[in-house]
Amino acid sequence: MKIAFCLHNYFPYGGMQRDFIRISRASQEKGNDIRVYTFSWEGEPVPGFEIVIVPRKGLSNHSRNINFSKWVSKHRAKHPVDVVVGFNKMPGLDYYFAADVCYAEKTRREKGFFYKLTPRYRSYMRAEKSVMAPTAKTHLLVLTEKQKADFQCHYHTQNSRIHMMPPGIDADRFRELPKRSSQKIQQLRRKLGVSTENFLLLQVGSDFRRKGVDRSLKAIAVLPEAIKSRCTFVVVGEDNPQSCKRLASQLGLQDRIRFFYGREDINDLMIAADLLLHPAYQEAGGIVIIEAIACGLPAMVSGTCGYAPYVTNSGCGEVLAEPVTQDALNEALAEALFNDTLRKQWRDSAKSYLQQNNLYQLAERASAIIIKGGVRANP
Repeated sequence: MKIAFCLHNYFPYGGMQRDFIRISRASQEKGNDIRVYTFSWEGEPVPGFEIVIVPRKGLSNHSRNINFSKWVSKHRAKHPVDVVVGFNKMPGLDYYFAADVCYAEKTRREKGFFYKLTPRYRSYMRAEKSVMAPTAKTHLLVLTEKQKADFQCHYHTQNSRIHMMPPGIDADRFRELPKRSSQKIQQLRRKLGVSTENFLLLQVGSDFRRKGVDRSLKAIAVLPEAIKSRCTFVVVGEDNPQSCKRLASQLGLQDRIRFFYGREDINDLMIAADLLLHPAYQEAGGIVIIEAIACGLPAMVSGTCGYAPYVTNSGCGEVLAEPVTQDALNEALAEALFNDTLRKQWRDSAKSYLQQNNLYQLAERASAIIIKGGVRANP
């Protein structure tokens, strides 16, 4: 079969993008041809993928997204495919991978009446309804029970169209972790200016505002000086760091923080780090949480994260109750850094959980559902 994957932008370091590349590659390995529709592709092309760059037309994000779906529809009419999989909400999908939260629920919780009068709101709601409504034919690949509940609350989406996905990380990458030498990890810490008696705090994720980098900075800023002076905070992700740098400067942390657009050694960073901070304001899943567990890295996450229950179940860190307050994060971070025994317990629990649970199934499961659906539609 020929399978088309649609996502607005591809770059190597986003969580959604990493899920996309694993699922599309798994589908390719089963003998299917892969086409990708996207506004932009950063990084090396995947051998065998047909990458179609969609013209970026429109003055706003929502108008560009509308034009994206229209352009793809016209292109598909001339160059047909058997199955269409979307990683962004848009009409015409056979499968939607729910990498984002329910927009209707997010609006209900965060926005006022007048926001619902804007063209942006109406556009995003039309796109979501085209995927979720009972009259739609799109099947949903859903990451968490919270997503499923929100979709069904607002749209009454049928159970038969919803497929729950297990978490999934790159098995080959993470099974190599035991081979990492302590010498290599200590060398990485030294390169970042972190000695063995100091703390390396790590946050990974694009869209710094949504991932709560400001919360992390404020929590570090109020640590007792004896602890704060031993902290280096490394933030990795695709975003403009200028607003975070300004906040760090206002908080007196400009010498304690480092930003990286993206790194190929995220696994090594996670092994080298002492604690993952992920106090996100909004996070449908949070694959970085699963990756931290695989690396044995203790994690401190907000309860809104779809994968937060894995932190609880594995005992590898702390989940901050919603609604998260800055005081709660401040206290939890201070306790974690003061308590060496607690961090060791969290690290040991993560390693034990990994030995007993399979965290590598998402790509295989999603690919199997997509291909099976394509076979039914094209007997």
